[in-house]
Amino acid sequence: MSLTRLTPYGTISEALLERIGKIRILLSDVDGVLSDGKIYISNSGDEIKSFNTKDGFGIVAVQKQGVDFGVITGRESEIVNIRMKSLGAKYVYQGISDKTAVLQEIMKTAGVTAEEVAYIGDDVIDITVFNCCGMSFCPKDAHPTVLAAADYICHLDGGNGAVREVCDLILTARGAMNIIGASI
Repeated sequence: MSLTRLTPYGTISEALLERIGKIRILLSDVDGVLSDGKIYISNSGDEIKSFNTKDGFGIVAVQKQGVDFGVITGRESEIVNIRMKSLGAKYVYQGISDKTAVLQEIMKTAGVTAEEVAYIGDDVIDITVFNCCGMSFCPKDAHPTVLAAADYICHLDGGNGAVREVCDLILTARGAMNIIGASI
């Protein structure tokens, strides 16, 4: 029996994949995770963010496998509402200073345990959320303190496929990685 398994992102332990396979809700920060952390502001004051379609594909794929997706972010932006609606995100919380309180509310409402929830974040505000989840992920370019606190450090940067990597790992853990395709 193998103690590791090959994934699209290298070899990881079966124990870690088992933990990932228990995820029923995947929550994410936005700036620096779903986006590259840059905020563009036009002369008229309009805010512009960039989202990676590969992340979006992964989010849709895990939702089709029964994993709910949502965001908890400290900033507020109509752009986030539009993007999350297009992805069918179940949870959208913006302008949140106490992310842990929102996490607890989501867990209670959904009737899930901490080990069934994962969170991906990139900055120090996210570490408290990590401590309340079954799995914590961060992009490769996260703050050094977050890199030290996360259960899994992605091979990819925020806004450049880190969320897709997490989604692919969930699909791999569920044995669904080979069945996703054009039907998504």
